[in-house]
Amino acid sequence: MWLAFPHPSVHRHSLLCRGQSRAMSRRNAMMGWLLRRLLLATLALLLTTLLSGAETIAVPEFELDSSWPSVPSEWKLGDVSSFAVDEDDNIWLLHRPRTLGAEDFEIAAPPVVVFDGDGNFIKAWGGEGPGYEWPQREHFLHIDYRGNVWLGGNYCPDRALPRLRPVGDDQILKFTPAGEFILQIGRSNRSRGNADTLNLHQAADATVYAASNEIFVADGYGNHRVIVFDATNGDYKRMWGAFGSTPRDVDRCPPPALSSVPSGPGPDQFSIVHAIRVSNDGLVYVADRENRRVQVFTVDGNFVKQLVRPEAPFARNLALSPDSEQQFLYVGGGDDIVIVDRQTLEILSSIQLDGMIGGGHQIATDSKGNIYVAGSTRGMQKLTFKGMLTTTAQ
Repeated sequence: MWLAFPHPSVHRHSLLCRGQSRAMSRRNAMMGWLLRRLLLATLALLLTTLLSGAETIAVPEFELDSSWPSVPSEWKLGDVSSFAVDEDDNIWLLHRPRTLGAEDFEIAAPPVVVFDGDGNFIKAWGGEGPGYEWPQREHFLHIDYRGNVWLGGNYCPDRALPRLRPVGDDQILKFTPAGEFILQIGRSNRSRGNADTLNLHQAADATVYAASNEIFVADGYGNHRVIVFDATNGDYKRMWGAFGSTPRDVDRCPPPALSSVPSGPGPDQFSIVHAIRVSNDGLVYVADRENRRVQVFTVDGNFVKQLVRPEAPFARNLALSPDSEQQFLYVGGGDDIVIVDRQTLEILSSIQLDGMIGGGHQIATDSKGNIYVAGSTRGMQKLTFKGMLTTTAQ
């Protein structure tokens, strides 16, 4: 009689298959457990959102680009006060060369420095020249729809800062992109207060509204008003104060820095009118920095509504999202940049990233949605737009 026994390799194969089957079963069980946990967590979040009445929204998401930009090695930058973006998404920077120490001041870059979106240097110009009065303390920069460059300063003599002449920055300037002088509105040290239609008084920001070819000026530190001029010839058009009222003279140098604000709508006068933007649909957004509020007007100066955030520094700067509807208004504060629904003025979320220098001094957006933060004494940063993030409204 012959007895047939399986080859040992067959036995080992059978054991291996049973082992693999058990391992696969364990993996499948683990995957099933993980999927159940994920499903339960998702359902819990959805249930919490529904029960709380919170609205799910999509807001822009950003990450910090710590390598931006590449400043030429032979130059140093002083305090970076402002950014602007042209139609080619070149990034224009305004800094204060005279804030540098003695050694670095010898190799200071010109006040206006231009980079591409990747941070590569393009050109630089600016400073004292014939036919115009360069500001003592560079504060804002704006590129209009024709590519012209607007800038101004906020110096008052009682600040007594080194290297600066004891005259007030009561003027704004307009140049070609190559730095050729075009126009000056106002004269240095000539302001006669808020009723003066010829001079500014330490203007903090400005923006040109293409539909009317007018420049809207946040005026500013010494005055407490929005004032509008023809962007071609500089002729005066109109002005207004908080809530559309007549601005009053309260000229203090240095200007006040308020540690708190009262509850309610706030004073009937602007404090420091620090930033201004005009949306495509003709609404004027004004950052009243020390009163921690953003007020909205028509282009004729009629008050529409306001957003007040009294619990923390707010309304240091403004920028509009680049989509056609300009859905979001970015408002810089102390430690963050708040994302606001532009139409409703509802605070949706805030940008507060690891390593971020805070809400900034002035900010700007490019066509890709990136935000450029000029932090004055804290430097500068680029916040790269990463897409839309689904979250719950604040």
